[in-house]
Amino acid sequence: MGEFKVHRVRFFDYMPSGIRALAFNGDTERMAVARMDGSVEIFHCSDRFFQEKIIPGREQCGIEGLSWVGERLFSAGLNGGITEYDLTNQKVKYTIDAYKIPWYTFLVGCEDGTVKLFEVNEDKIQFERNLDRQKSRIVSLSWHTSGSKIAAGMMDMIQIFNVETGHSIHRMLADRGVGTSRSKECVVWSVVYLSDGTIVSGDSVGMVKLWDDQTGTLIKSHNVTKCDVLALSVSQNEDSLVAGTSEGTVVQFQFVSMVLGKDDKEWVRTRTFKNHTHDIRAVAEITTAVVSGGMDAQLVVKPLLDKIEVRSAASALRKIHFPHRRLVFCARNSGLMLFQYPGHLELWRLGESEGKGSSLFVKRNPEKLLHLKVKGEDHIRCSAVSPCGEWIVYSTASSLRLYRLHYQRFLFLFFQISKLPKVLSSANQLCFSSDSSHLFSASTQSSVHIVSLSQSGCKFVGTLKPKSGSHQAIHLLAASEDGEWLASANSDHEVHIYNLQTRKAHCTVPVYSSAVTAMGIHPTTNCLFMMYADQQMCEYSIEQKQYTDWSRTVQRKGLHRLWMERDTPCLNVMFNPQNPSHVILHDTYMLCIIDQSLPLPDDKTQFYNQLTLKSLTEDQRKSHSHAFKVCKTFKDILCVELISDQSLVVVERPLEDVATQLPAPIKQKKFAT
Repeated sequence: MGEFKVHRVRFFDYMPSGIRALAFNGDTERMAVARMDGSVEIFHCSDRFFQEKIIPGREQCGIEGLSWVGERLFSAGLNGGITEYDLTNQKVKYTIDAYKIPWYTFLVGCEDGTVKLFEVNEDKIQFERNLDRQKSRIVSLSWHTSGSKIAAGMMDMIQIFNVETGHSIHRMLADRGVGTSRSKECVVWSVVYLSDGTIVSGDSVGMVKLWDDQTGTLIKSHNVTKCDVLALSVSQNEDSLVAGTSEGTVVQFQFVSMVLGKDDKEWVRTRTFKNHTHDIRAVAEITTAVVSGGMDAQLVVKPLLDKIEVRSAASALRKIHFPHRRLVFCARNSGLMLFQYPGHLELWRLGESEGKGSSLFVKRNPEKLLHLKVKGEDHIRCSAVSPCGEWIVYSTASSLRLYRLHYQRFLFLFFQISKLPKVLSSANQLCFSSDSSHLFSASTQSSVHIVSLSQSGCKFVGTLKPKSGSHQAIHLLAASEDGEWLASANSDHEVHIYNLQTRKAHCTVPVYSSAVTAMGIHPTTNCLFMMYADQQMCEYSIEQKQYTDWSRTVQRKGLHRLWMERDTPCLNVMFNPQNPSHVILHDTYMLCIIDQSLPLPDDKTQFYNQLTLKSLTEDQRKSHSHAFKVCKTFKDILCVELISDQSLVVVERPLEDVATQLPAPIKQKKFAT
């Protein structure tokens, strides 16, 4: 497989933020996820749940609800505003201040007991009118499909409103449960209004209740937990319902006939899933799965096997713990690492070791050199450190900051470049050239600005624009080692290659149905190697403007089943200068070296064959070897980078360390205790 000295880094204390809201768009197969730090993420459900867009949060900006209107996305938060997002450029489009009243759902319940109606216009949303004000705060809301009625969950009750008149037409009292103190309110955390007039509620007593909107009476109650039922979601055809609880369980109900051959149906509890350790704040039932998220910060996709016709990698349980973007960057020529947190950056110097063997003596410990706090309230969107280690850059949605670093014996200095070209107002992605002489800044409409760097500062050189005219934001940049080429990938699945000498578009890689998750340009051949969300890979010759013979072989023979069934995307592509046939990849769970000089494995071949090869003679190894060498020594990987001294930097964030920093979960009684 090849031997490397490894810097195993576990001092990046990245902490994912809890999930507060989910919203599924069935027309586009997109899932919007709102986190407690105010960030919003867009996952492509039919592309292996790849996280294709991230809109960073802001300080003191919590989100309580999300809603799709066509392909437009809105959120409402405790700061008293409704926000619409610019999904093309991945930023906030505008926020309307709703009279300083905290909102708990988008359609739109307020803490003062009012329900507000807003009209969605082409450019903005506009306040229309209020429904009758209630004495209790509005906690949850749901429209009837006719648009004529609204169900509102409140303290100790559910109200049904006539939208045309604005008056309440039914008030249904929520039972506080047997043995519950009269002084303790029953909070109706979630309501769902079904097309047949049934209202489903989930409350703080642990009940899922079904109500008749015509008579305002209770149809049936299901006691699903001794804790709270915090979230509800119904399938598109209303034959399945899921409830998320504060003890980390998801309970499914199905609308089924109790007697074979008869049409009489009722809601029956059928399944319970336990994939979370903490409160589940949001659930969404999509076409073939239940998606849930909460305080433990993981997005869980639980397939519903009765809705899946063909078993495949897409039908496996999926847990998404970390972003599908890089948060760690290495200055490969100077042994420095840049850690990106939401509100600050940290620059570290790697430690040094000496000796030989699997365990080396630590000669110098890692050292934190810089803690750079973001200016303003916006969180960091992207950042980078130059290969020489003398430049740091970061961007929020509203500003870009560039810093120059200076080392003088034992003294470390840094200062901000105050005069930046006007085009560097913000960036979606940032990248330095291999010789650290230029900065590439991905801007709007898939364009890339080029800035030259020198001791005196920086200077605008030019802008690269794609011929396709795409407006989608760039999420990946890759520069060639010789300074000749730059590749960019955007959310339209387009990969554009530019000639940096002429500063013009050179060619476009044929568009593939899946998103590019990682890419790199080979330092010797100048071939672009790309990894996709569906685990496919390809190699494209920049100079010949076509796929390489090796890439065509991959497409013709296919990749091994175990490779294709992996559930996390590759996040980096590297090359070993000492062995040009080696391509190094990694995802969250493994490190892989692909030896392009060896044959591809088929499904009959033993894929994970490292231990087997060690037991064979040299001659036998040749007949059993194949191109994929997989290492699973490391776990919960955030970054792998090959630096100039031919050592690997592997940054891990063990999930057990994340768990220790989470708030305590709901205490559950264990058997025999």
